[in-house]
Amino acid sequence: MIRILYRIYQVVVALPVTVIATIVTAIEVGIGTTVGNPHFWGYYPGRWWAKVITRVFLLPVKVEGRENLEPNQSYVFVANHQGAFDIFLVYGYLGMNFKWMMKYQLGNIPFVGYACRKSHQIFVDRRGVGAVRRMYENTRRILDEGNCSVMVFPEGARTFTGHMGRFNKGAFTLADELQLPVVPLTINGAFDVMPRTRDCHFVTWHPLRLTIHQPVYPVGKGPENVQATLNQSYDSVMSALEPEYQGFVENPDQ
Repeated sequence: MIRILYRIYQVVVALPVTVIATIVTAIEVGIGTTVGNPHFWGYYPGRWWAKVITRVFLLPVKVEGRENLEPNQSYVFVANHQGAFDIFLVYGYLGMNFKWMMKYQLGNIPFVGYACRKSHQIFVDRRGVGAVRRMYENTRRILDEGNCSVMVFPEGARTFTGHMGRFNKGAFTLADELQLPVVPLTINGAFDVMPRTRDCHFVTWHPLRLTIHQPVYPVGKGPENVQATLNQSYDSVMSALEPEYQGFVENPDQ
């Protein structure tokens, strides 16, 4: 009975609020980044949007480890990718100004793609060495201008099982290139709320938890530092996963 009432609530309240909040946020970002500071307007409306969505779906959120972050330090954040609600959990509750590093195809999503382009989110285009180099240069410029961080899902795709796949080296190569510390984040609950196999279905009520681990600082520069940072970050993220999702499972989408 409770599940049925929750689904009715989603149709009548949560979904309409989500659609309206998304449109309003995209317009706000577009106007704000045009007339004001793009680093402010590119983050705070999105943070508000993410909090509205988690709250309107009545999902409790717990954050652990905020004391591990320095407020004026730029980081490369890396997290496991459990589901669609990863976005709302990280955006709404990490508490650090950052830019998303995302697939360039996401720029085609109505309203969301427009807001991402206007707010200088970082689109990853791997179609050639020149495109990758321009992405690094653009990221360096954005971080230097805005005193903000970068958020990456190094698996590159959402899990099918709740377990972690392998981490790609891109985020760690970026951190090595810019000599920035990497902060591992563990996301729990998003797979239970809405796994990718149930996209566009009803949300399942489940608590969300974000664990912020201690930063991994560079100990050099080059391939050895990249691999060492990747390995340490992977182990940190894995260590805080719920026991049922512990262990590596191959993701065929990677």
